[in-house]
Amino acid sequence: MFHIALHEPCIAPNTGNIIRLSANNGCHLHLIEPLGFGLEEKQLRRAGLDYHDLTNVSRYQNYEDFLKAMTNHRIFACSTKGTQHYHQVDYLAGDVFLFGSETSGLPETIIESLPHEQRIRIPMQASNRSLNLSNSVAIISYEAWRQQGFSGGQ
Repeated sequence: MFHIALHEPCIAPNTGNIIRLSANNGCHLHLIEPLGFGLEEKQLRRAGLDYHDLTNVSRYQNYEDFLKAMTNHRIFACSTKGTQHYHQVDYLAGDVFLFGSETSGLPETIIESLPHEQRIRIPMQASNRSLNLSNSVAIISYEAWRQQGFSGGQ
């Protein structure tokens, strides 16, 4: 099992999509506050459909609380500022994929606090800024799961 962490997400439908994704790939979802929406928002529920009860979701009041909970896990900063492509890493069960908010990404201080080999990116055309958050989460989490032989899947 892998962990997906969203640092201060602000668009409810993206988080709803990631809830549904996590239910389907077995990842544990971590939400780091502040959130830009309420968890009862209609758009969040609609995007997550009926998968909310099938997903392991944890909430943290801040990044420091999240770090305490993830003490024994490798954390990968998933950012356009990553130093290597996501497919160049050998992932281990329990790894954490940390994504920033849709509007500002991960804070530079968080990226710099992680070792260079734990700063990953998805290749894109040079003239583009970023991918949609839920698409990025899908790409990276499914590569990690693929490396584990889709363990637990069918």
